[in-house]
Amino acid sequence: MTNSPLPRRVALISVHTSPLAQPGTGDAGGMNVYVWQTATRLAQRGVEVEIFTRATSSRDAASVAAAPGVTVRHVVAGPFEGLDKRDLPAQLCAFTANVLRAEAGQEPGHYDLIHSHYWLSGQVGWLARDRWGVPLVHTAHTLAAVKNASLATGDVAEPQLRVIGEQQVVAEADRLVANTETEAAELISMYGADPDRIDVVTPGAALECYSPGSRADARAELGLDPDETIVTFVGRIQPLKAPDLLLAAAAPLVRQGLANGRRLRVLVVGGPSGSGLDRPTALIDLADELGITDSVTFLPPQAPDRLAQVYRASDLVAVPSYSESFGLVAIEAQACGIPVIAADVGGLSVAVDDGRTGVLVAGHIAGDWTNTMEKVLAQPDRLAELGRNAAAHAAGFSWDHTVDQLLGSYGRAMSSFADRVPEQISPTVRVRRRWRRRRPRLPA
Repeated sequence: MTNSPLPRRVALISVHTSPLAQPGTGDAGGMNVYVWQTATRLAQRGVEVEIFTRATSSRDAASVAAAPGVTVRHVVAGPFEGLDKRDLPAQLCAFTANVLRAEAGQEPGHYDLIHSHYWLSGQVGWLARDRWGVPLVHTAHTLAAVKNASLATGDVAEPQLRVIGEQQVVAEADRLVANTETEAAELISMYGADPDRIDVVTPGAALECYSPGSRADARAELGLDPDETIVTFVGRIQPLKAPDLLLAAAAPLVRQGLANGRRLRVLVVGGPSGSGLDRPTALIDLADELGITDSVTFLPPQAPDRLAQVYRASDLVAVPSYSESFGLVAIEAQACGIPVIAADVGGLSVAVDDGRTGVLVAGHIAGDWTNTMEKVLAQPDRLAELGRNAAAHAAGFSWDHTVDQLLGSYGRAMSSFADRVPEQISPTVRVRRRWRRRRPRLPA
């Protein structure tokens, strides 16, 4: 990384969700956390970051100095409210035009690199890359082909429009950032990505926030019974994340009781999202149908400090998703010293060290989850050991380490882009390259 060029200013594109939004609501989730954490830490390394995201309220300021070295630019594209991700492809032209206009108001060479997040942003980044003459680094976060291969019952498949759009971005990006080796393999096998253009960059956790603490204090702060056993779900409430599976698996244990004699409580933290918006009370209704309403507590999405207390209040955190490119919740929970029970899908096999920091469950059969939870919760000494190991494991996943890896990817993108022969780039890019060579380099 030390021998690679480093960008002075990065245009970070996140069309459909702002890093300023509360994760767990609407379309805001792990990607928001990723974008915010990497942007602020890039800025701490001297890389100025400008984040372009769609304005969702007339009250959104055009430009927000969100942190030292980090500016969030709210781009007007379509109506402020009433649009979700499925509607946004029709607004990409307006979004892209306004991004290009923002750059046009600056001197040529204002940005050194573009980093797009999710396929919608990749479409914008592709055009901006050709217009500005800078490399495009792209992070998919989730892939339609992967999601469609493991749909939850009753969930809606991702449209072919998205599959094609992802295929185009994969072909055009100068570097592709994958969260895990598994995701890298999926990019190659499902999208024909060039292995030499893929960098595996593992996400992390804000370890200064998520750390072990007092369970009793956390439960007192949250108003939870100190004598119950608590299994927690954190995330967007939608079929993909499978909170319904957790309720179905927990129901027999609620009715029959646990081996330790304690009452089981399921804590659900999050809000409806995606296809879950079609039935926003579905999980509440399911708890009623299962007869466990009194043993399920619902909390809205929580700010980081409060979320850390949610983790600390738990005996076990469940991540039963049908698809996860990584699983930030699993790392955050483990950083707080809480073991995780997770589906053996995607990046969760990296986030959770099976048998040492938690347990991976193959498949999504409720009975299998019931049996696994029962066995884990029946062994308090083993549960405590898993928690100690979890904290040590999570310590290896920091956002600073993520940024180290990202800067390496950025350097490779800039070097390879500079080496492209003139015939491979547009006339506009060639003119801007000549200007860049003449332009004096400003000090960082």
